[in-house]
Amino acid sequence: MTTTAPTSLALPPGQRRMSPRRRARIIRVVQYAVLVAAVGAVALLTDWSRVSDQLFNPQAAADMLPDLPRAFWNTIRYTLGAFTVGLSVGTLLALMKLSTVRVYRWIATIYIEFFRGIPALLVVLSVAYAIPIAYGVRIDSLFTKASIALGAVSAAYIAETLRAGIEAVPRGQVEAARSLGMSHARTLIEVVVPQAFRIVLPPMTNEVILLTKDTSLVFLAGLLVSEYDLTKIGREALNTATGGLTALWVIGACYLLITLPLGQLARWLERRTGTKGRS
Repeated sequence: MTTTAPTSLALPPGQRRMSPRRRARIIRVVQYAVLVAAVGAVALLTDWSRVSDQLFNPQAAADMLPDLPRAFWNTIRYTLGAFTVGLSVGTLLALMKLSTVRVYRWIATIYIEFFRGIPALLVVLSVAYAIPIAYGVRIDSLFTKASIALGAVSAAYIAETLRAGIEAVPRGQVEAARSLGMSHARTLIEVVVPQAFRIVLPPMTNEVILLTKDTSLVFLAGLLVSEYDLTKIGREALNTATGGLTALWVIGACYLLITLPLGQLARWLERRTGTKGRS
């Protein structure tokens, strides 16, 4: 007994099957239509008179301009100080995490897990107030406080990034260096670490972006007027009687002037290192 294969259902007369290209075009048009409708609804529901007065007040923005250059520089300065501390401590922690000495690995692991698990806010408060009380020391420089506090937190993340970069270096590079008579320490310093830094450059740039935003916590340590960062300037402007929430947009734009170029740099480094890795 023979059986015939089932045939596909025929389309009704005069109806043709829609091609995948046409279906994709219709879906794309629908998506654009939904987007335009959503934007139109937001535009119609917005009270533009209040927005212009409370959020985009030109006079309030102009009043902030004299203080912005100094705050802009202070924010960059705190970021660079914290990143310097974080990179130095993070490199040491990464090497300890990969050490053959078990105690070093334990110390590095405890540090990394601790500082990755607590908010940066608590670290800033501890460095500014708890540590001076506990050890009887006095840290007068806000730059030093910010560098230590934010750098300590950043070091935990940088350590894990560097560890992954070191482990990503091809094993053949290490074996070739050792075959030339280089010691383990010299191989690590001259061969492994430089290549690891090239691998982790893009995520390291992202860490600088995160540090830039974390400088908004520095005000908790107490600021003089000359030490105000961008966030503190914005908070002061919000307390004025005029201008509404204009300061939020002004300060946000200033942060973008710092972070957007860094984001572009991270993508450029990623493309560059990726190209080198494939060549």
